[in-house]
Amino acid sequence: MKIEIKDLHARIGETEILNGVDLTLNSGEVHALMGPNGSGKSTLSNVIFGNETYEVTGGQVLVDGEDILEMETHERARLGLFMAFQYPVEIPGVTVGRFLKRAAEIRFAEDETKTKSFVKRLRANMDYMDINQQFINRYLNEGFSGGEKKRMEILQMLMLEPQFAILDETDSGLDIDALKIVAQGVNKLRTETEFGALVITHYQRILDHIKPDFVHIMYQGKIVTSGGGDLVGQLEEHGYDWVKKQHGIQEEEKNEQSASHA
Repeated sequence: MKIEIKDLHARIGETEILNGVDLTLNSGEVHALMGPNGSGKSTLSNVIFGNETYEVTGGQVLVDGEDILEMETHERARLGLFMAFQYPVEIPGVTVGRFLKRAAEIRFAEDETKTKSFVKRLRANMDYMDINQQFINRYLNEGFSGGEKKRMEILQMLMLEPQFAILDETDSGLDIDALKIVAQGVNKLRTETEFGALVITHYQRILDHIKPDFVHIMYQGKIVTSGGGDLVGQLEEHGYDWVKKQHGIQEEEKNEQSASHA
């Protein structure tokens, strides 16, 4: 799968958040996206998956050459895209087992082997993610701790085997042990399939466990620089000041709305 984001612009209300994002992502690659609060990282992920809160005012998001911006969210997912949310929602009345079974039936409609082995795969992946088997009969995310919700997101990813996933600050609120378990789920797909991911994060710690092939830094709604893993070390040492100086970025006043949604 090849995802090409071309000159993407988006806003919420009258506030421009994305100001011409250009980025190419491929299955088999792990990209890290970093940047200060309000730079547009989470907005980018929401726009890719069709969150109607945001208005796209220009540009394209092409998946294998097809523009997906007019597609419904479920249609984008059926292409092989997946998103792990920063704040996974609770779905009362729908058990984990029922949710995953229906999702897998849709995802693997033409792969009888996957559908027949669903229960076996689910139990194996739950063990791998250190999730109690009793969670199969619990309502999705209802009463789950923050760490349990994040593990459940990765369990969904393991069961659906997407070609490309966006992990929107999946590391936020995780302790060290939970972070390692979440990372091992990502790395399992990475080693076993042609899986790719865009890891949106503020911190180096998750990138110590999920080694990115490419690192991109976002500022004021656009990608300002890209490189390898060494960029993460520079950010840890110098913060974002060196990025601003290197690219002649002038700070702009941002209202609370833009910061809260980006």
